[in-house]
This record gives sequence, C-alpha cells and structure tokens, in this order.
Amino acid sequence: MSKKPETAAIGDHAADRAADHTAYRAAGVDEYEPIAPGVYARAQARGQEVLRASLLDVAARLLAAEGPAALTMRRIATEAGCSTMVLYKHFGSKEAIAAALYLEGFARLKRHLDAVPPDDDPAEHLAALGRAYRENALAEPNFYDVMHGPGIPGYTPDAQATAAANQSLAVLHEAAQRCIDTGTFRPDADASEITDLLWAAAHGIISLERAGHIPPTTAPARFHTLTTAAAAAFAATPAQTT
Repeated sequence: MSKKPETAAIGDHAADRAADHTAYRAAGVDEYEPIAPGVYARAQARGQEVLRASLLDVAARLLAAEGPAALTMRRIATEAGCSTMVLYKHFGSKEAIAAALYLEGFARLKRHLDAVPPDDDPAEHLAALGRAYRENALAEPNFYDVMHGPGIPGYTPDAQATAAANQSLAVLHEAAQRCIDTGTFRPDADASEITDLLWAAAHGIISLERAGHIPPTTAPARFHTLTTAAAAAFAATPAQTT
C-alpha cells in the first residue's frame, strides 16, 4: 500500500482512517495497539489526561519545528509512537487537534496563573501574576506560539475557544480590580483596560526576549521595569487615596 502524500491543509481524514484500518487488518493487530515505543507508551500508563496532554505536546513540538505541514495524523502518531487510531480516538480529526492545541495553551496558562498565591499587597499580587505569565510563556514556547502566533491554516478559534482564552486571564482582571478597589489604582480606572495593557506589555517584551533581542541575564529586570511602568499609568495620586 502506497503512502498517502502529507499536506499542510487540515481537512477530511476519511482516507487516512480507511488506509489505517486496512493496514491493521493486514497485519493482524488491534487498531489501538501502539506501533512503536515512545511518548505514547510512557504516557498511557499515567492515565488518559496525561496521555492526551502528551499527544498535544508532540503536535505542538512538530508544529514549532516543522510548520503546519507536520500536523498530519500519521506524522504525529509516528513521533508519539502510536497508531493514528489513538489520535482519532482522543481528538476525532485533524481539525480537532488544531483546536485542542489552542485550548490547551490557554488552559496551561490559566493553571499557572491560578497557582500564584494571594498577597496582602494588591500591587505585589498583580506583579507576581505578571512574572507567572512570563514563566509560562518561556516554559511552554510551542503552545505560546499557537496562542499568539500566525495560527494554524484551516483553524479559526470559535466563540467558545475565544471565551476560554479570555477566561485564562480572569485572575489578572480580578487582581487589577482589587488594585482599584483598595485605592492602589485610580478609582476611575478600568480593570479590562489595565489587563489588556499589561498583557500587551508582557507579550511585547517576551517576544523580544524569545527572539534573542534581550539577553536572558537582563530579561527579568527589563520585564519588571516595563510592566511596572505600565501599571504606574493607573496609579492613584495621594489626593485620590485620601
């Protein structure tokens, strides 16, 4: 059986699915049996949640290294060490993998931000969330690119995905509102505007850092300076706090 050419488009997977069924029957193996040791074999023993996340790690890594053309069921399966039917079982289609990559990136960001402990000082809590945002971006560069890069051809986030992305920053919005409520920021300041501007400042300097324009040795200090300056634009004056 000849191998079907791989393309960059995310589209109908029926032909791939039929070809895989034929191959498995010819080999006399179960459809969900791993075809090679690797990520799949290790993750499977740790449960379905870990397995799903590990498969997405593989897909995100391939996307970052080789571009959208690598996002085929066969390419991902080969890299993970599993059959394509495992991917169909967990995601259903190549389109669904693209959507899952987008959602997974924001889900990981949300978990990272939600893990930041509260602080009695609202400004310090907001600053700590900013540091956590940078840490997540550097720890999950492949997902960060899916979240904020040019996107995956054929995939456009729907309303539900966009809402999930916005929800990942809910804790940042709440921290900004607390700064307003406690008098750290001006009473007429808008928490959504603060969140958007801090997000823009953080994303901008992180992008420069990842591109190599800001050395790792000075990047944390530069990040602190920029985000502090952005937050200072909303600071309450002594007259406003009395």
